[in-house]
Order: sequence, then structure tokens, then C-alpha cells
Amino acid sequence: MHEQSLITDTLNKYFGNLATQVLHAVHVQPYNPKAPITETFAMEMLVLGLLFIFFVLVRLSLNVENPGPIQQIAEMLHGFVSDQADSIIGHGSQRFVMFTTCVLLFVLLSNLLGMVPGLLAPTSVATVPLGVALLCFFYYHFYGVRENGLGYFKQFAGPIWWIAPMMVPIELISHFARIMSLTVRLYANMFAGEMVTLVFFSLIPIGIPIVFMGLHLGVALIQAYIFMLLTMIYVSQAVAHDH
Repeated sequence: MHEQSLITDTLNKYFGNLATQVLHAVHVQPYNPKAPITETFAMEMLVLGLLFIFFVLVRLSLNVENPGPIQQIAEMLHGFVSDQADSIIGHGSQRFVMFTTCVLLFVLLSNLLGMVPGLLAPTSVATVPLGVALLCFFYYHFYGVRENGLGYFKQFAGPIWWIAPMMVPIELISHFARIMSLTVRLYANMFAGEMVTLVFFSLIPIGIPIVFMGLHLGVALIQAYIFMLLTMIYVSQAVAHDH
């Protein structure tokens, strides 16, 4: 069991009563009424806060003639995501760059948070990857309908009308399986990375754990990239006009 951090204790101290009232208002009983804000939720709030600060700093430091380090990082990030979107989604891909960038940054920062002593990676708890996966699921379906109208649902029936009764359930299962795929891939890798790093730090506190920290960093980067990449692929399939 991961011990609560100072951040979680502080949030519960100042906002615990409000959180309990909100949960009761929607008929949800908190596991611990005295500390309704969980470590996972607190870490998510920390990630969102850090991203908000980053975006504000980027906005305040914008300079065409003399871009600063933060602006250069933001431009490199935007260029990287834009290039990926152009190659995967194609025409009109810039509309989806903002969302996929936010997905990449949220997942990446959540993954990296576990490398900070005393903090928990939110993505090592299954509900967080599930929430992001559901958001991506509804996002690409929304744009699929927006781009193709009700004709979007023709893809579920397949190209031949008489095999539609067989194709529809197969397609539905495959789409819902994407939620499970995104969730399990991210959760399993981050949970395993957290556990391995924690075990080796407890056994051998110096030397060898640094190797596993490096592996943890690599997994965090790769999993964030894969999550963004799969989201782009799903969007490209949804907005295509050749269903």
C-alpha cells in the first residue's frame, strides 16, 4: 500500500469536507470520509497543475524574435505531434493536434511522477488509464459522426449487406476492446515498473536501482508515445471518408 503524500494530506485538510459533500450529493460514499481525496486523485491534480503552469509559462514567454527555452520546448513538442498527426491522420490533422498533445503530456507526466520519491504514478492505478482510454474512445467516435454523419456507422456493417448481422457484433467488440487494450497496456507496464523499482530500492538502495530507474524512464516515454499514436490511428479511421 502506497503511503499518502504530503500533497494528499494537504488537499484532504483543506478540501476534504468539500469533497465529501460533493460525493454525498451524487450519492457516492467515500471509502474514508475523513480523507475522501485519494492519493491517485491528488497525483492527477498535481499533473494537471503542472501542465497548467507549463502552458501559462509558454503563453507568457512567447517571443517571435528571441524564443526562450520553454517556448522552444513547446515548439519542438508541437512540431513532433504535428508531424505524427500529418503522417497518420492526413488532411485536416491539425484539428486533432491539441487533443493528442494533451493526451501525450498527461500520460507522460503521470508516468514520470512515479520516479519522484514519495509520489505515485497515477497511471499505475487502473482507473486512470481507463479514464483516459474512455475519453479517447468517445473523442474519436464523436469526430467520426461529425465528419461522416450517420454514414459513420456503416463501417460497423461491413461492405456486403448480407454479412452485416455477423460484422456488427464483431466490430462493436473490436471497438470496445480498444478501451481494454489502451488501459491494460499502460496500467500493466507502469504498475510493473513501479513494483520492480520499489523492490530493488528496498533491497539494494544504491547502484543497481539506477538501472531500473532508467528502464522505468524508457517505459514511461514509450507508453505515452504509444497511447498518443493509437489515439491518432483510431481518429484517422473514424474520420476517413471511405467507409
